[in-house]
Amino acid sequence: MKNFVIRAITGILFVAAIVTCFLDPRAMVLLFALVTGLTIWEYTGLVNERENVTINRFISTVAGVYFFFAMAYFCSDVYGGSAKSVVFIPYLVTIIYLLISELYARQNDPVSNWAYTMLGQMYIALPFSLLNVLAFTATPDGRVLFNTLLPLSVFIFLWVNDTGAYCVGSLLGRHKLFPRISPGKSWEGSVGGALFVLLVAYGIGWLDNIQVSDLDRMPFLFMGMLSIPEWLGLGLIVVVFGTWGDLVESLFKRTLGIKDSGSILPGHGGMLDRFDSSLLAIPAAVIYLYTLTLF
Repeated sequence: MKNFVIRAITGILFVAAIVTCFLDPRAMVLLFALVTGLTIWEYTGLVNERENVTINRFISTVAGVYFFFAMAYFCSDVYGGSAKSVVFIPYLVTIIYLLISELYARQNDPVSNWAYTMLGQMYIALPFSLLNVLAFTATPDGRVLFNTLLPLSVFIFLWVNDTGAYCVGSLLGRHKLFPRISPGKSWEGSVGGALFVLLVAYGIGWLDNIQVSDLDRMPFLFMGMLSIPEWLGLGLIVVVFGTWGDLVESLFKRTLGIKDSGSILPGHGGMLDRFDSSLLAIPAAVIYLYTLTLF
């Protein structure tokens, strides 16, 4: 009972922090920069426990956090022009340093060090940084607005999918989805979770398409960016790639021989355990939304 209470309190605080941070751009940037740093720090600590693997935890973490801030600046400042891309130069210099430093470190397996170092940047830093692409939206008249709904909807869909899949899978689950990696997941649960997400996506789409004549008077939460079918498509994308993200992290933990990635969130494990689904869902959502603009 005590563990349940701790888990419930942690879950409520976690959801509240995520939801409220998307009400203000500065809060979003600061919170997810912190999340990026904590997640990379956790990841580097885990891989450094493997035999013959030694990567620079501090520089890898600082690089990932800097990349997040750089993306936030790049996406939010429409007036910077092409010159604002210079903000990425320090990050590129850091990546080059991490590669060259292995020439002088005399480690037993420098290739593994390179691979794990770059994996941390691509698997963690890049997806979190792409939240800024969802959060900052350019308008036809050249302004950049903070979009609460798009990035928040990704997490709402993930939470609804997890809850729906758990409930339906517990009641009806018979056929294993991926028994080699995650024996607890079922096809019935996955389909049930997807149906719940589609219902929520339809509701968000209906609210998002309430007609507002003047953009300046439009509520900050709903911006009329997507049609209802497009919202349904986004929901399905998040479900599919969120499930894959969960399985990828499960494979990562099985490879390392651990149950939880950490213990920073009481009752919920580590940062990777809480954000595993989003690490594939966020990039997939960005690709989906950019694909819509091509047609």
